[in-house]
Amino acid sequence: MEIKGMYRKIVKDSFPDTISIEMGNQRLIFRKKKWEIYDEDERVNVERGLRYGDNPDQPAAMYELVNGNLVLGDVRFLDPERGLVSKIKESDMLQVGKHPGKINLTDVDNALNILKFLDRKPACAIMKHNNPSGVAYGSTSAEAFEKAFWADRIAAFGGAVVFTRKVDRETADLMARHYFEVVCAPDYDGQALEILKKWKNLRILKIEEIERLHEYKFKRFIDIKSLMDGGLIVQESQPFRIRSKDDLRIAEASYGGKIYRIRRPPTERECEDMLFGWYVETGVTSNSVLFVKDESTVAIGTGEQDRVGAVEIAIFKAYKKFIDREVFKRFGVPYAEFKLEAERKERDMKDLLEIEEYAKENCAGLKGSILCSDGFFPFRDGVDAAIREGVTGIIQPGGSERDFEVIEACNENNVTMVFTGQRLFKH
Repeated sequence: MEIKGMYRKIVKDSFPDTISIEMGNQRLIFRKKKWEIYDEDERVNVERGLRYGDNPDQPAAMYELVNGNLVLGDVRFLDPERGLVSKIKESDMLQVGKHPGKINLTDVDNALNILKFLDRKPACAIMKHNNPSGVAYGSTSAEAFEKAFWADRIAAFGGAVVFTRKVDRETADLMARHYFEVVCAPDYDGQALEILKKWKNLRILKIEEIERLHEYKFKRFIDIKSLMDGGLIVQESQPFRIRSKDDLRIAEASYGGKIYRIRRPPTERECEDMLFGWYVETGVTSNSVLFVKDESTVAIGTGEQDRVGAVEIAIFKAYKKFIDREVFKRFGVPYAEFKLEAERKERDMKDLLEIEEYAKENCAGLKGSILCSDGFFPFRDGVDAAIREGVTGIIQPGGSERDFEVIEACNENNVTMVFTGQRLFKH
């Protein structure tokens, strides 16, 4: 098959229409999700499930819970009466575009996993490959989108954009300047839909339940992982302990009979960014760190095997994205394109050098930011790297044998730090 064509192919699956799972004396019944979707070639409605899985040669299916529930101890995990992504109906697909595949819907699901904690004001998460490229609060949906988008314009290309509030004309106008695969929100006004529908392949999803997303904050579920030998690992979703700044603890550790404690408590603004970053961390693949400033991500380092590597990669990304953003806003082209044209003498290389120097002077927007880590720092090297870029605060689980060294590093530079007492690994 021609390579481009495989991404438009719909892969038929052989999965059953229903799946039942018994856990002790409790039985859950799931039904395969299918939609009646208009086929422009056939000019008729055709019943379709997921387009394909992670790749276009992987059949896949999505199931929704239709009967039963699961209660373990005093926790109720699953409830067929409510739903978000798995409950999407034909009427919720305001524009089918290339109808959704697995990654499109899991991106939306993971965005909602983050956004359920961000209910104080309009928020936006832009997802790529099940990780956020940018997440931000805003006074409006438009402002939240702008902050999330410019946090990483490059990675946002072709992403899934998810909102906690209605998408209005201003927001749609801003989005229409760029290319995305999916947009999802609780509602859209008429003018916004007209603007977004100009992108014929854009999947436009409406999930009204997002208006009640905050009710999912502490709702538990069962996480099932299939092993290559057919076995399963089953775990409960994590009980989330950090609900307000009152749950944060000033970092303290004992070593060699001495107590080490952070001298400077966080300011109100630092607490807000710490909580914001911690909530975003719930949806980032570990090992991960991220930098947050003014309730917006600045840079995200995902899925690294070592903690200092995650910090260094996030810093590297911050500089690359900062320079790209400045070039794009000033000259209307990406950094890579500008550099190539400058090397060909088609543009002035001095402009690029000035922007690179500007990035260094401003530490690529990292100065004054908060560093968030989903696991403890086994050594102080990762913290030292972040402090050199001007962070003023750190939020992390704590629990390392060398917590005292990390606390010393912070105190030496008047950096505040809090412990959450809870790790946020996501594999």
